[in-house]
Amino acid sequence: MFRLLASLLLLIAGLVAVGGAAMTQSAAAQNGATISARPMPPPAALEAVRFAVIGDNGTGGQPQFDVARQMIAYRAQTPFDFVLMLGDNLFGRPSDRDFTDAFERPYRPLLDAGVRFHAVLGNHDAADNRLFPLFGMGGQRYYTWARDNTRFFGIDTNRLDDEQLAWLENALKRSLERWKIVYFHHAIYSAGKRHGSNIELRVRLEPLFVRYGVNVVFSGHDHIYQRFKPQKGITYFVQGASGKLRTGINASAESAVAFDQDQSFMLVEIAGSELTFRTITRTGRVIDSGVIGAGPST
Repeated sequence: MFRLLASLLLLIAGLVAVGGAAMTQSAAAQNGATISARPMPPPAALEAVRFAVIGDNGTGGQPQFDVARQMIAYRAQTPFDFVLMLGDNLFGRPSDRDFTDAFERPYRPLLDAGVRFHAVLGNHDAADNRLFPLFGMGGQRYYTWARDNTRFFGIDTNRLDDEQLAWLENALKRSLERWKIVYFHHAIYSAGKRHGSNIELRVRLEPLFVRYGVNVVFSGHDHIYQRFKPQKGITYFVQGASGKLRTGINASAESAVAFDQDQSFMLVEIAGSELTFRTITRTGRVIDSGVIGAGPST
């Protein structure tokens, strides 16, 4: 009798445990659509987030291939596993050949190594380019995704409508990650002589960036490299010289570094509360580097 009673008690306990696990899984499934489906691990448990940044690269010309070769070479030192593309990923009307010649061929060794690309659209990109699987956009004009303690927000500055702005505010508000990085094509801070700062976009975007604690912003459009001194606590980069190059930079007291003499790309590593960056030309020369702090964890 005692053994029978003990067996029944064990069976009941097992059913309760299974039921509790099922309820936990159900709750997790319900939370799966939220921006942060799982609690962030403590900073000490996070791995470094490493990535490259390129912009205005899609020419299919020799300078683009030169930059790609440097990216491949430097990956041996900084093993990044994804690349942000800041728009004008393909110049001109795209065809299968354009995708092959101006994307797959120069970056084939990276693609073969499992490196993923996450693009946004530039003014020279066709709208349907968002459907190209290797651009990592999931068919969307704007989207967000996270890697460990860093959340990325890719937005479409070709058409910054109210719907997109509402989405961006909600996504920023709900983000729990320590680092928030936004990337898009048209620079809201730039001293390039061809385009310069897009003030209209700045008026619409910067208040959201400040309100919700964005740390770093990457953009392109001007075919130069530039880093600005922190503006309202945010560091802005222009990296629009990974394929095309256009000389001409206006003097600016807000600028920290500006370079228009060669094509370039960036390497970025985030570890805990520090972001380390290097900007490298197609000949392998480091033209800028530094460390950005995220401030205290919240």
